[in-house]
Amino acid sequence: MVKPKNIAESIISTAQNRGPEKSTCPSEIARGLFLDDWRTHMKEVLAVAIELEKDGRVIITQKGSRIDTNHIKGPVRIKIV
Repeated sequence: MVKPKNIAESIISTAQNRGPEKSTCPSEIARGLFLDDWRTHMKEVLAVAIELEKDGRVIITQKGSRIDTNHIKGPVRIKIV
């Protein structure tokens, strides 16, 4: 079982490796942690990303612009602060 702490560490690590100019898709995090059933964990990964965004550790964007995470519709990207 993957814990939220491990999801958070994976999000931060991946975003840091990309650098502040690039972003990552939550599905990349899910695929890396959950292999065969990653789609079933997308909401979990996004929930952890939202918590990290609230803590000021990452930025969640759509089409390159920061969004209100209380009203997410459609695909998002994650960037390191």
